[in-house]
Amino acid sequence: MEKQLRRKLKNPQVSVTLNSSGGLQQIAGQHLVGPDGTINLGTYGQVYVAGMTIQEAKAAIDKHLTAYLEEPSVAVDVYAFNSKVYYVITQGAGNGDDIRRFPATGNETVLDAVSQVQGLSRLSSKNIWIARPTGGGCDQILPVKWDEIVGGGGACTNYQVLPGDRVFIGQDHLIAIDTWVNKILNPFERMFGTTLLGMQTVQTAKAFPVGNQGVGF
Repeated sequence: MEKQLRRKLKNPQVSVTLNSSGGLQQIAGQHLVGPDGTINLGTYGQVYVAGMTIQEAKAAIDKHLTAYLEEPSVAVDVYAFNSKVYYVITQGAGNGDDIRRFPATGNETVLDAVSQVQGLSRLSSKNIWIARPTGGGCDQILPVKWDEIVGGGGACTNYQVLPGDRVFIGQDHLIAIDTWVNKILNPFERMFGTTLLGMQTVQTAKAFPVGNQGVGF
């Protein structure tokens, strides 16, 4: 800077101050732990936090930031446990079962799980249960009394959903029967439709024979 100013000024004297508050990148918001176990802090690089407790992760981030900041201190909390999941399995009433996978944060209940599949319009509210792994080879089955949960009669079966749970929602049997009947009748309807179309085509051809181009009066 002094060399540059000497081109226009005689014996220049300058003072330079680093505006730290404007030059530092703010560390805030959610930071997803990547597949390699690190979180990305932007211009401050990456920090490995996989398998650590909250306090251990905070210490690791603070130590990493000492290379850039003076006495850094960050607040760390867990926003979501995306590595732990539960499953909602719904019978498709003759159209095949559907399996959906959701992150388990430790706060979900049966009511939350059902809300994830947009309710029970085509499913059975009488046939819901949780299959919970026990580690002994046989799952623990927890029946759900849906009418009591939504009707206010009792919420004792509105279980907390744990990681690894499978929430099973059975099909509505009337809808399943309707789907089964349609699967049987649809081929016949298509066959009869094709036959009728062919008969109409033949009748049209007979009514207007080829070569009869004249018009009678």
